Amino acid sequence: MNKNYDEINPNAVAVIGMACRFPGAKNINEFWHNLKNGVESISFFSEDEVVSGGVDIETAKDISLIKAFGLLEDADKFDAEFFGFSPREAELLDPQIRMFLECAWEAMENAAYDTDRIDGRAGVYASSSLSTYLIKNLLSNKELLRSVGGITAQLGNDKDHIPTRVSYAMNLKGPSIAIGTACSSSLVAVHLACQGLLDYHCDMALAGGVTIHANQVEGYFYNEGGIASPDGHCRTFDSKSGGTISGCGVGSVVLKRLEDAVRDKDNIYAVVLSSAANNDGSVKVSYTAPGIGGQSEVIAEAHNLAEVNPETITYVEAHGTATKLGDPIEIAALKKAFNSVTDKKSFCAIGSVKSNFGHLDSAAGIAGFIKTVLSLKNKQIPPSIHFEDPNSVLNIYNSPFYVNNKLTDWITGGLPRRAGVSSFAMGGTNAHVILQEAEEYIPAELENKIYIVPISAKSETALIKYSKNLLNEIKDNDYRLSEIAYSLQMGRKPFKYRKAVVANDTSVLLKELSLAKSKNTFSGIADSSNTDVVFMFSGLGSHYENMGLNLFNNEKVFRDNMIRCSEIFKSITGEDLLNIIYPHGAEEKNNPTGNGGIDFLKMVRGEEMKVESETKLDKTIYAHPAIFSIEYSLAQTCIDYGIKPSALIGHSIGEYTALCISEALSLEDSLKLIIERARVLETVLEGEMLTVDTTEDNIEKYLNESLSKAAVNDSSSCVIAGLKKDIDLLKNKLDAENIVHRPVKSQRAFHSHLLESIKHDLKKIFEGIHFNKSKFPVISNLTGDWLAEEEITNPDYWVSHTTKTVRFYDGVQKLFDEDYTHFLEIGPGQNLAAFVLKSFSKSGVRKINVNTTMKNIYDSLPDYDYFVKTIAKLWTIGIDIRWESFYKENIPRRIPL
Repeated sequence: MNKNYDEINPNAVAVIGMACRFPGAKNINEFWHNLKNGVESISFFSEDEVVSGGVDIETAKDISLIKAFGLLEDADKFDAEFFGFSPREAELLDPQIRMFLECAWEAMENAAYDTDRIDGRAGVYASSSLSTYLIKNLLSNKELLRSVGGITAQLGNDKDHIPTRVSYAMNLKGPSIAIGTACSSSLVAVHLACQGLLDYHCDMALAGGVTIHANQVEGYFYNEGGIASPDGHCRTFDSKSGGTISGCGVGSVVLKRLEDAVRDKDNIYAVVLSSAANNDGSVKVSYTAPGIGGQSEVIAEAHNLAEVNPETITYVEAHGTATKLGDPIEIAALKKAFNSVTDKKSFCAIGSVKSNFGHLDSAAGIAGFIKTVLSLKNKQIPPSIHFEDPNSVLNIYNSPFYVNNKLTDWITGGLPRRAGVSSFAMGGTNAHVILQEAEEYIPAELENKIYIVPISAKSETALIKYSKNLLNEIKDNDYRLSEIAYSLQMGRKPFKYRKAVVANDTSVLLKELSLAKSKNTFSGIADSSNTDVVFMFSGLGSHYENMGLNLFNNEKVFRDNMIRCSEIFKSITGEDLLNIIYPHGAEEKNNPTGNGGIDFLKMVRGEEMKVESETKLDKTIYAHPAIFSIEYSLAQTCIDYGIKPSALIGHSIGEYTALCISEALSLEDSLKLIIERARVLETVLEGEMLTVDTTEDNIEKYLNESLSKAAVNDSSSCVIAGLKKDIDLLKNKLDAENIVHRPVKSQRAFHSHLLESIKHDLKKIFEGIHFNKSKFPVISNLTGDWLAEEEITNPDYWVSHTTKTVRFYDGVQKLFDEDYTHFLEIGPGQNLAAFVLKSFSKSGVRKINVNTTMKNIYDSLPDYDYFVKTIAKLWTIGIDIRWESFYKENIPRRIPL
């Protein structure tokens, strides 16, 4: 929960994401470091450097040339491939658009939102300066312009196209509006974004601005009485102030209505209480001059809209150009706005980020806004540098203000920290925003469980770097594992190269991220063109007491469906199926992630498996409904997690589960059919079933009127069924020939000649069942081909399905032939996965992925943990996961990773 947000101001807007690149700072963390430490990020150049930058030698020697600038590093860099630009397209694109695109993407990631999964419309309100790249780099290249056309150059450099470029690249469908009010543009963009949110034009808004000059290393000429600084420093409000200095930068913020941000558990940096914008009109000295009236009115309007007493505002981020005319007018306007309601002195600190790196033109307002948000978040007011003695013209001591020139803890005596941010422009458009600190976030207690931390990138190299960055980020912050997992699951667009870490604690995650290889970390290359998954449903023999107990206790969808199946079973039999599957009750608790468990490839290698002692669950009347219930509940759980089948195949009893999941059979009819079928099957003489590791061709020599071929499971594994005495004789013969064999856990010889006597009774059962049209294609065990609708409704098919050979191997080959490559076994045990892998080794199929959803009896890993690891594996190969299913109603906070 968010403390004290019980009553939410309906006109408030939350700042939930930020990104910036300013002189000396590549991100918001570096920016705050520079701010609090009073770092000046102005670059001073030598004569040789400005000459190399394009200035002629004679000009470079002119003493009026001030060789300084707020230089932005890597302004010429751009990840064109990431945004789908060819090298030539990127070359034609204004660096302002390039860098704003990257900054906008980072801001959305900082807010932990994947733009493809935003609930509602997201708008873009952005500003940029005149494209000097077009003027200095492109227009002079006539041959280039002829080859690409003037419209192409315009689309890549016109200021109007910066917001729509972002909307296109990030799939944002709200208003996409270019803002042009000169120096105040980006704060006006914030204002208009807030209005767009409050008027429900959009549900999320990205606002900001950018200024990048084509040549940053050239300096500027100082003219007495002009707005430029005489020495390359910006001394806002100081007695030595002489003007400002230009710089380059880009910043963007993600905004959301406060009530929505609180509801969605977004990370809230600060709250916009109000914003206002106006124009001076003509009541001022000149077009370019600032106006006291306009500035004071916009500040007062913001105060009134916020419904706050100015005495509660304890910091103002001033426009602060350090010019002889600008600073006095700004202080006068502030005094007028504040003094109309208070006569208190020196209670409100003022400062200006321009003292750190100069005036960023269209990015100036967003720079001051982000600075103030960071100050509120960190509860500190950073120094406005280069301030020693106030400009006497300001008469600042006789005002509500004082210039804060050192890092100060922001103490308010228990009142909320509030701040104003101003941005004014040549031409007279003024903007002012009132910000308030966010309330403390108090996370709810979350149960101890494991989480998937997904990481992806567009290249293997980027994935490695991203993992290292994440490791460092988690080390530096006190984040909960659930918050980390949820923010990466929901707030990152999944790319081709993927890694998923499964952990139950942040310390475990840190360890996993530092390891090159681990049983809890899974990697893969996603193929978005091939996401068809085959659901495979286990047959008899893999069931055991307490199967899925840990899933029952930890996974609501699984538990709800198991209870539903048990209630249907009880309505038919009068017995509680859950008590039979879980004879000691559902009391097992989830355990931390471990590395225990056997590899299901042991079955592929034919290693001897232990057979458990007989339990009540082994009786056919209980075993078949139990297996069905587990498979049905697990399939519904997979579907709830977004894993849906494209095709279905079952092994023997598993085909009924496949039919139910395909909706050809209702759940009630499925269980009724399975129970009645089981009752008939129990009238047959007891027998045994034996798995024999040999080919179908070779198995024929062991068959006779007493022994039947019950199943062909893979290329070298079949099942023979018959009476115990006949199976015992077969075992001796197989031992003599050194052929591996092992018993199937069953009290009857299913799919054998021993079932001939019950054909009539079986047919009567199926005649009373209603079948629907199948919604997913199902592979038939009887034919090894797709199950036709006329077969589904034919009782004779199901009689033969029960009495004849299970041709699972043929069905798998059919799926291989039709290019299915993702196989997911659903049910207790992992036999079918082993069969598919063995079949694959001799199939010539290029590539397959085989996974299982449930541990077998010998595995020490808790069921839920095993299931989560399978989900992680599936995501790494490109299967979309519905991450919300991990949390149900207990949604964690999004955090700014």
